[in-house]
Amino acid sequence: MPALFLALGLALSLAGPGAQAQALDDPTRPPAALWTPASAAPVVAARPQLQSVLISTQPGGRRLAVIDGQVVKIGSKVGDAVVTDIRDTAVLLRRGKSLETFKLYPSSKTDNTTDRKTDRKQE
Repeated sequence: MPALFLALGLALSLAGPGAQAQALDDPTRPPAALWTPASAAPVVAARPQLQSVLISTQPGGRRLAVIDGQVVKIGSKVGDAVVTDIRDTAVLLRRGKSLETFKLYPSSKTDNTTDRKTDRKQE
């Protein structure tokens, strides 16, 4: 009988390391990609993004827009540009002589760059 217990104990001790349970991952932990350091690529300044347009229903009411998290109104500065008009789905910014239209729902990622116009004096 003691030999049986000895053999059983030996078998369990040898099977122990392979039978250990794996550690469970925390399901609420962010993905590992967020923890890896960012590459050393140069940071390119992004173009302003129109996020929201708020227009009062009352005649002559307020017209506000949210650009890059900043609430702006007509005449406000966004970087080196000035807000010249706030429409239902777009905001016009004047940067020097250039007029840029930022749409709330652009049809493509480059759509904001196609709506640039330059004022030209008519002689």
